[in-house]
Amino acid sequence: MESKIWLSSPHMGGNELKYVKEAFDSNWVAPLGPNVDGFEQDLEIFLSEDVKIAALSAGTAALHLALIECNVSHGDEVICQSMTFSASANPIVYLGANPVFIDSEKDTWNMCPVALQEAIEDRMAKGKKPKAIIVVNLYGMPAKMDEILSIANKYDIPLIEDGAESLGSKYKGKACGTFGRFGILSFNGNKIITTSGGGALVCHTDEDKEKTVFLSTQARDNAPHYQHSEIGYNYRMSNISAGVGRGQMEVLDDRIEGRRKMHDFYCEICKNIEGVKVFSEPNSDFYSNHWLSVITIDETKTSKSYEDLRLAFLSENIESRPIWKPMHLQPIFEDAPYYGGKVAEDLFGKSLCLPSGSNLSEDDKKRIAKVMVEVFSNKKEYSVLS
Repeated sequence: MESKIWLSSPHMGGNELKYVKEAFDSNWVAPLGPNVDGFEQDLEIFLSEDVKIAALSAGTAALHLALIECNVSHGDEVICQSMTFSASANPIVYLGANPVFIDSEKDTWNMCPVALQEAIEDRMAKGKKPKAIIVVNLYGMPAKMDEILSIANKYDIPLIEDGAESLGSKYKGKACGTFGRFGILSFNGNKIITTSGGGALVCHTDEDKEKTVFLSTQARDNAPHYQHSEIGYNYRMSNISAGVGRGQMEVLDDRIEGRRKMHDFYCEICKNIEGVKVFSEPNSDFYSNHWLSVITIDETKTSKSYEDLRLAFLSENIESRPIWKPMHLQPIFEDAPYYGGKVAEDLFGKSLCLPSGSNLSEDDKKRIAKVMVEVFSNKKEYSVLS
């Protein structure tokens, strides 16, 4: 069996150890220190929209705190994109609030503005104005932020941009993660850069950042003793993790280029395969980091399903994965309100995420291409047992 080709593995740059060693040498190993400050500043410079960054233990933690700062509480409703990972929706439930899910639109696979407006008007007619909107930049693809922001502003509902997958992506030249009142970043091990775990909340005011840091460090009041007037959380990023992040920031531009080249690699393979389409930007307003490259497969034209290809990859020790199962189809959310049609559902039934790491070798690419060509040209019968 040949070595494993992973869907999206970490890609170290080399200088991460330098910053981590500095943390050890100076004994800054707690959730504060020079690396935390430096990592936040590096991200602020990279996003370049006069934002304030609070480095946290996870993207999920960032979303949880964003909802708290939007005053979401028990019994409230929060609108959320259905086509996403469950971490986009789970923090709504942490607070005792209720998610309202929105279908995708065909161009970006992200939140459909038409369904969003329908949902807001219907919830308001039922006496439940949503307290926040969570839009996701799926697999790095920016959502239609102009339209979604216009609707959010029209009804005075704060927008939270889940940019966990889209660091380095841009919409009309503006960095993803900077559009809403808050933005969410993730540095999980499979993201475009990593701190092993970790995330960040993108804020637009010093007050919002200060509140985030306060809540993420157990909400300790300014007193010589331990006094607490609010519920707090242990969500701050450690100085060691931030050191990894500082090293990763030095190579972020290269990692974005590497992911985008993987997307181009799949476009080249698929250009002559009828019925197979690579998920790509709809026009020049969109610039995706292509965190994951994804294809859709039309079985009526290929006589193959995404599961056929997934099993073929598996038999060759290559990881691939179906796209996110929409939240409104998940057992845990089966009773949640849903607005839209079947765009997300249809995409789920015919799409596959392909190995997309910026560290894939030429030999890895040859192995991937060989499987794809053989599957779609019916040159070889694959089985998970072979």
